[in-house]
Amino acid sequence: MTDFAPDAILVWLDVTPGGELAASAAGLIGAAASIGTPVVVLVADESRHADLAAAAGSLGASTVLTTGLGGADSALTVPIVDAVAAASALVQPDAVLISNSIEGRDVAGRFAARTSAALCVDAVGVSRDDDGVLAQHSVYGGAYNVTAGATYGPLVVTVRQGSIDARSEAVDAPTIVGLQVEASGAPAAAITGFDEAVAVSSRPELRGAAKVVSGGRGLGSADQFALVEQLADALGAAVGASRAAVDAGYVPSSYQVGQTGVSVSPQLYVALGISGAIQHKAGMQTAKTIIAVNKDGEAPIFDIADFGVVGDLFTVVPQLIAALEAGKK
Repeated sequence: MTDFAPDAILVWLDVTPGGELAASAAGLIGAAASIGTPVVVLVADESRHADLAAAAGSLGASTVLTTGLGGADSALTVPIVDAVAAASALVQPDAVLISNSIEGRDVAGRFAARTSAALCVDAVGVSRDDDGVLAQHSVYGGAYNVTAGATYGPLVVTVRQGSIDARSEAVDAPTIVGLQVEASGAPAAAITGFDEAVAVSSRPELRGAAKVVSGGRGLGSADQFALVEQLADALGAAVGASRAAVDAGYVPSSYQVGQTGVSVSPQLYVALGISGAIQHKAGMQTAKTIIAVNKDGEAPIFDIADFGVVGDLFTVVPQLIAALEAGKK
């Protein structure tokens, strides 16, 4: 029987449809290592267990619990919650960390409800004090930073991707433990079929991207929004947008950054023609470096920007792109 560290932190890692660890894995394991000893649980096809465990080890996981899909390929979420519940009962962790992805939020909510555990969602940091694990949040549009903890039991935390930059040392040969999971039989939505949609893009996915360039109403039209995409490509960044730009029809809603869109915490966030309404700032102001370009020197975006340019973005951005391209030669 495997003995687990008294400060164990259970981490459930998303596995992509291609059978690889999701991009959130490194940050989650690093966050767990900053407050305890990471113990990873993986729900995947048995043929991928060894490779996935090795990948988790390279990110700092010394112990990996593995189990088969258990119906997770045809039933939404419940088989994964069954696995996380079994892992938690075995490990008795101080906290459970899960990515703040769509599936991650569902898993965390169901697990917390099933085990009567305290749940903190969309955390931008984790820490520990004498009473246990704490989660940090950016709330009220980023106006305040608050800390929350559990009165009893393990704290369940969904972590905003990119918000915690912690990394841990690689483990060459992590201990792999087969996890026995008993199906709960809880009702689950079933996947009866799907239509494959192939989208090819050289840009990183918006959620979790290290660099993001976003455009707002100041672009003026869908055609002129191409300037945002050109700068993003020059930087190797993802493309985002304010709600105003989405509502105006410049780009699809999947580009929206903010309180009612995607929350991002990149290393670099460039805001072009975005005034900085509180709803937008709520989804991006935890970025490490913020650069804003806006012709209105009183725009609220400058209140949180590390660097700002008051000027016409149609003059400033082409010069910036030219300088970036020249630097690559």
